[in-house]
Amino acid sequence: MSGVNNLLPNTGVTSNERGAIDQLTSMGNAGNPYASGTSGAVNNLLSGGNATAQNGALTDNLASYRAGMTPYTDPNYSTINTPAVQAALHQVQDDVTNQVNGQFAAAGRFGSGMNTQTLGRGIAQGEAPIILNQANLDTATRTGALNSLYGAGNTTSNAISGNNQTANANTQAGVNSVGTALTNSTWGPQTALSASELEQSLPASNLGLLAQMGIPLAGLGTTSNGTSNTTANMSPMQATIGLLGGLGKLFGGGA
Repeated sequence: MSGVNNLLPNTGVTSNERGAIDQLTSMGNAGNPYASGTSGAVNNLLSGGNATAQNGALTDNLASYRAGMTPYTDPNYSTINTPAVQAALHQVQDDVTNQVNGQFAAAGRFGSGMNTQTLGRGIAQGEAPIILNQANLDTATRTGALNSLYGAGNTTSNAISGNNQTANANTQAGVNSVGTALTNSTWGPQTALSASELEQSLPASNLGLLAQMGIPLAGLGTTSNGTSNTTANMSPMQATIGLLGGLGKLFGGGA
């Protein structure tokens, strides 16, 4: 009975409970500090996570590379008229001319028809390997340029395709994270609401405990005869009335 008497003034929340409730309320009113970050991350994922940001640069790089290779992929590309090749051809002409003309001059036949024929044939035979070799080099250069462009196109296409797939995966991850973002956005009010519910439920719980203790106390000093198999469930109001009545009898209270 003395224990019950000591509990009567303490049916509200304790100082520790009050501190915890106030802290929860303050945290809830301040809101979830990670809510904006979570929302930003989810929105970024939903938009692809910036995975395709470099697609334009990849396309531009390929265009620049194609433009730079255009001279080498031109079917008319030839280096036969470059200074180096022309210098080699002129050197052949000079060498053959000096040799053939010198021989015919020594024989006293310089300027003859045979001199001209021999000179032309010698120059052609000397220049032909140079011209043919340069044509083969030019063909190899064009073929290499075309192969490089083909490879660059495939590389760019694969890179863009990979970026797009990553963007799709990021979008799906964003969809899967929407629930988390929503939970974080409502964390503040939910926490404040939970603190408010605690503030109401703790005193009610304490009163309910005392009410259950008061039921047997209310029956002290009374007698009963006979037996009964009837059971009844008391309402919280009835239990509280029973508690107050029992305490009144125990401690000399009035009606």
